[in-house]
Amino acid sequence: MPLREARAFAPASVANVAVGFDLLGYAVAGVGDTVTVRRIAEPEVRIAAIRGTAVALPREAAANTAGAALIALREALSLPFGFELEIDKGIPLSSGMGGSAASCVAALVAANALLDAPLSREQLYLYSLEGEAVASGSRHGDNLGPMFFGGLVLSTLERVVPVPVPEHWHSLLVHPDALLETRRARAALQGDYQLKEFVAQSSNLALVLAGCHAGDAELVRAGLRDVLVEPRRAPLIVGFDAAKQAALDAGAMGASISGAGPSLFAWFESREAAQSAAAGVQAAFATAGFDSQSWVTPINSPGARLL
Repeated sequence: MPLREARAFAPASVANVAVGFDLLGYAVAGVGDTVTVRRIAEPEVRIAAIRGTAVALPREAAANTAGAALIALREALSLPFGFELEIDKGIPLSSGMGGSAASCVAALVAANALLDAPLSREQLYLYSLEGEAVASGSRHGDNLGPMFFGGLVLSTLERVVPVPVPEHWHSLLVHPDALLETRRARAALQGDYQLKEFVAQSSNLALVLAGCHAGDAELVRAGLRDVLVEPRRAPLIVGFDAAKQAALDAGAMGASISGAGPSLFAWFESREAAQSAAAGVQAAFATAGFDSQSWVTPINSPGARLL
């Protein structure tokens, strides 16, 4: 007999990683969303509860990232049954930490355990793109890929490619207590771009990927700079420039905006270096008037799991 109920956890993530807009991301341990899914006789998807947020999120399945993903799954597989889900939010909203994607991924991982013939995570990834589109208005997998597979992942619309990273490299993620809606952050990117900007960004992406594969921190240090998106979004984040400089002064290989912001990430060659840098970055945001939270985790942090 198939399971009737399953619960899954999906971690937060850092998307874009400075050089891979809508393509590159990595998982962040210690914070995430949990979704409980029940298999029901009615051929529909419904949301029974959403907890952990003071902001009202859509309860209509088609307008919710987790619900939309399960609708896409049901329709593609022509399932004769449906799903009821409860969402427990653990990621701050509009934080640039992949909150909408995490609910979507956790819902799919839990629902997959209730299928008579479970799918691979590569297959689930394709349905998660439909859920992400509800939140951001476009299909992109830079949050989704690392949430499914853990670690640093290059995610296109067709496939996900894990990128090896040395185990001792760590990430510092700092979230100031401010909101920056994803759609507003994407609107800031409208306008004209110069060809030299794309060439520079492509060069930086190549350096970072080569550095990760080779375990060469100096290559990463040379490339982990966003010349395309950050200059257009940073003005939306009060205190960002000082916080970024604090991370670089503490020895970061690079630092930039996490996802659509306002959170900031930085890469370090050790856990100790990342931990030492946290106070300075948080102090910079405090000077700008914002309390903040911080997490130090391996870049190779695990992805979603059944509970």
